[in-house]
Amino acid sequence: MDAAETPLFPLRSVLFPDGHLALRIFEPRYLDMVQRCHAQGEPFGVVTLSEGEEVRRRDGEGFAREVFHDAGTLARITHFQRDQPGLIAIRTLGAQRFRVLDSRRLSHGLWVGHVELLADDAAVPVPDDLASAARQLQDLLAGWTARGQAADLPLQPPYRWDDAGWLANRWAELLPMPLLARQRLMAMANPLLRLELVVDRLDTLTRSANP
Repeated sequence: MDAAETPLFPLRSVLFPDGHLALRIFEPRYLDMVQRCHAQGEPFGVVTLSEGEEVRRRDGEGFAREVFHDAGTLARITHFQRDQPGLIAIRTLGAQRFRVLDSRRLSHGLWVGHVELLADDAAVPVPDDLASAARQLQDLLAGWTARGQAADLPLQPPYRWDDAGWLANRWAELLPMPLLARQRLMAMANPLLRLELVVDRLDTLTRSANP
């Protein structure tokens, strides 16, 4: 692997900046990658699959096709635990978004690529007409905390209730929606527009639940 290349982890999920993602690693192609990233303090890139499965599988003489979106998020390992030989449990934190400029699959199946880092969200306050989204998320968090469930959630401190991008990302992780819709929200450069779209979806769900 070229030192300038970033290891890529295609998943059937979307990682957002400041999002939390837990993974259990058992495929040989990822065990070495995760150990190396952990030892060197380097991130890997999470990209969302548009075709194929998370676990590499045979297809005739070779392996099934894997296709992923070109926009992803760097994942930094915050917790590393080797449960048993051939099994590693990690928790990761979403860092900066990136765009894959080119990619290739190594002989043992690991994807690597040259990536271009994308700008972090601008700090945009949550406008008054969207502030209910922060209150609703605070209410959800209070309920989860009272039931002792908060520690296992992707929603973790520090909480930035008045930051439009952060609030949009947390709702985009939690709301039910197609994978492609979640991917498009993550790749969106405008945090205020992202929040508006998330609130529209939230309002639709609320109305359907309370006709």
